[in-house]
Amino acid sequence: MSLISIEELERLTREKLPFARISKFRTEELKSGRAIVRAPYSNEFLRPGGTISGPIMMGLADFAMYAAVLTRVGVVELALTTNLNINFLHRPQPGDLLAKARLIKLGKHLAVGEVEVYVDGHEDMVAHVTATYSLPPPPSGR
Repeated sequence: MSLISIEELERLTREKLPFARISKFRTEELKSGRAIVRAPYSNEFLRPGGTISGPIMMGLADFAMYAAVLTRVGVVELALTTNLNINFLHRPQPGDLLAKARLIKLGKHLAVGEVEVYVDGHEDMVAHVTATYSLPPPPSGR
């Protein structure tokens, strides 16, 4: 069971995460430790050569990982990326991107996970991401 709903994540995105809002990322699924997020295609994503730029894939993967973390810890605005590694595997053709994130380990202070990025409708992964998030201490009194 997810500790955050898609509606709560959308509200958090509108109010606190301008990059995700501007990029029009759409969360399609949230399950405990997992998230699937779509980046609807835009010509603005293209770089010279007609391929989707790396920073778009990195931003999408980071947001998807954040969503996966929140499914386990609830709304924690200050869960922050401390490390993100990306391997670009295939040249992504123009189209919607899908990021499939899953937590590998959730500890008291850190969350570690991975994200697979695909072009919708294609089975070849275009990027593989590993990420670590720092989790703030719980509020006093808990």
